[in-house]
Formats: sequence, structure tokens, C-alpha cells
Amino acid sequence: MVYITEAHPSDVWQMQSNIKEQVVFASPKNEEERAFVAGACVRKLGIKFPAVLDEFGNSTEQEYTGWPDRLYLIDGQGRVAYKSKPGPFGFKPDDLAAALARVTVMQAKE
Repeated sequence: MVYITEAHPSDVWQMQSNIKEQVVFASPKNEEERAFVAGACVRKLGIKFPAVLDEFGNSTEQEYTGWPDRLYLIDGQGRVAYKSKPGPFGFKPDDLAAALARVTVMQAKE
């Protein structure tokens, strides 16, 4: 997971669901604040896989059009093997599973 720009900061576009779930953060002003918010996100969502921060200039988000959220599968050669439509409505777990199976088979042949 790459944590990018906060989607619903309290000082820009606060969602009622964030208030209800007590996840209310202003836009981070620096890397340290972004790391704190990202850590809260990982803990609150129970994410069990590695998470990293996009740098403060958001180069990863811009390169991969990650906002609001998107699923990617990167193969062993660093190529994009799967790119979802924007989430959460564009997430198709079966499509990602099929792409993962294809990549696994291809890598086993190499």
C-alpha cells in the first residue's frame, strides 16, 4: 500500500462517515504529520501488509493516478500487471485474483 494525499481532510472535504468513525484529520503540513495520519489509517483499517508513504510532492499518486484509491499489481519485473478502475466502486477482487494467478503462472515459467 502506498499512502497518498489524505482524501477527506477535515479542513477541505470532511465526510460524515469519518466523524462517525472518529477518523478526523486536517491536511498534513509535513512528512511527519502525513506519517502519523497514514499510521492511523493502517491501524484503523487493520491493514496487515506493508505500507509506505508517497513523498510530500505526491509523485507516486501523480504517476499512477492513485486518487481516490486504486489497486495495482506489479509483476516481478516491475511492470504493471493489473490496474483497477478508481475505488471503491471500481474494485473487482475477482479481476485482481485472475491477474495475480496469471502473474504467478508466468513467473513460475521463468
